[in-house]
Amino acid sequence: MKIATFNINNINRRLPNLLAWMRTAKPDVVALQELKASDGEFPATAIEKAGYGAVWCGQKTWNGVAILARNAEPILTRDRLPGKPADHEARYIEAAVRGVIVTSIYLPNGNPQPGPKFDYKLDWFARLKRHARTLLKQELPVVLAGDYNVAPDELDIYPTRSWDKDALIQPKSRAAFASLLAQGWCDAIRELHPEQRIYTFWDYKRNRWPRDAGLRLDHVLLSPALVSRLAKAGVDKKVRGEEGASDHAPAWVVLR
Repeated sequence: MKIATFNINNINRRLPNLLAWMRTAKPDVVALQELKASDGEFPATAIEKAGYGAVWCGQKTWNGVAILARNAEPILTRDRLPGKPADHEARYIEAAVRGVIVTSIYLPNGNPQPGPKFDYKLDWFARLKRHARTLLKQELPVVLAGDYNVAPDELDIYPTRSWDKDALIQPKSRAAFASLLAQGWCDAIRELHPEQRIYTFWDYKRNRWPRDAGLRLDHVLLSPALVSRLAKAGVDKKVRGEEGASDHAPAWVVLR
């Protein structure tokens, strides 16, 4: 079972890129972020023609998350992160696919920091940790996939000082990610590649893609029930170099 997460950065604009990658990579499940489309604008027909069922939570202009399943219909279990009913940003969706609970997470960026946007990021992270703990207590096979907007360690960002003030690498952001892992979640890519510099995001600015000046912001976390099934994990880096590409590349795991 191959499960991928991909910040598509506007699903309609980059639909050809997405469909081409799915034809080649053949993921069984895809967690998408930054749809940048309302519910009615989601390209459901094209996704279905590609052989994928889908559930989604859209938002015009910004945000938006979805879960796609090859030759299957995802069973929606949650379309909002609990804990704050007044928060209507489309950043979390959760579905059951072939006996596994899969999420698509688009954690707030948090910039500029300090300030209300960074406070929102940390609050959202705290809510995610509370919900993640509930999932663990149920002893379910769960994959927390998504764009966490955190580069957890120095290995997860190219050698530079230019991001020092950015919310993506602040000590509080990294501590929040570490405390999530401490609940018992397994960072699949880091588990199989403990010392390798692996990136999933290359900003459009400052020639960062040609320079391989990237960050690892997209993560696939496994609950204890799935760790023994982890066979492979990686990033389809070449997708980032295609014409009209998202600034992210798909990160994925293969479960036995």
